[in-house]
Amino acid sequence: MSEIAGNGCDVLVPFNERKPLEDIERSIRKTYKKHIWSKFVRAIKDYKLIEEGDKVAVAISGGKDSMLMAKLFQELQRHGQMNFQLEFIVMDPGYHPQIKELLIDNCDYLNIPIQIFESGIFDVVDKIAKDYPCYMCARMRRGALYSKAKELGCNKLALGHHYNDVIETTMLNVLYSGNFKTMMPKLKADNFEGIELIRPMYYIEEMYIKRFTQNAGIWPLNCACMVAAKKIGNKRYEIKDMIENLKKGFPNVEKSIFKAAQNVNMNSILGWEKDGEKYSFLDVYDEEE
Repeated sequence: MSEIAGNGCDVLVPFNERKPLEDIERSIRKTYKKHIWSKFVRAIKDYKLIEEGDKVAVAISGGKDSMLMAKLFQELQRHGQMNFQLEFIVMDPGYHPQIKELLIDNCDYLNIPIQIFESGIFDVVDKIAKDYPCYMCARMRRGALYSKAKELGCNKLALGHHYNDVIETTMLNVLYSGNFKTMMPKLKADNFEGIELIRPMYYIEEMYIKRFTQNAGIWPLNCACMVAAKKIGNKRYEIKDMIENLKKGFPNVEKSIFKAAQNVNMNSILGWEKDGEKYSFLDVYDEEE
């Protein structure tokens, strides 16, 4: 992979030329049936992410994950058995004009009918986030996306977080926050009544997203944030490196981390929190079965 750099923005550029759109769409359900399409459909079924009559706001950042997610939703709408609506929304936090132009060109080529709205988040984060901009930026982006989804009458907001994001978030919480929390496949918005956040790429491994993007010849945005380019504070890259090193001795470590959140033994933990209330194992230690 090579990079185009400009004003703090890096864009991954695959070596391959763009493939025809019909070949790209066909590859989702053929070439990548096992590792992408089937896992997308399975997550939707396992966690009941899409239901009859839903109106889904598909959030597109211009990166590899969200663009693939948009195409997956289009394929599901075309070949699935449920009746639902889609709105493809792009929140412009303050992209460099050339980066924004590339994003629009990619979506036009992929036949993704996007609606762009501006938020100016980069400017705000640059002023107030100090040395750790990524967390604040993510929260502000989420609020802007919820607001736009509600404006469009959507009841669900889809984000492109994948399998590796889930694992890395779990480890970030354990190692840096001292708690055990994972990235949930869906959750109800706290401040936007009637909207649910969903993550339909929950089972899809990042390596296959990269392969799809490279083989399709798409030029995705990597990180277009001009704030993070000037600051330090994204611990996620450290976690990525740590997991890669662990895999050398424990090949299935990613699977184990992912499954840990599915197999929590409540009889063997010191404490937990539910709905804002904290509990200790001593609270139930003497209770009769």
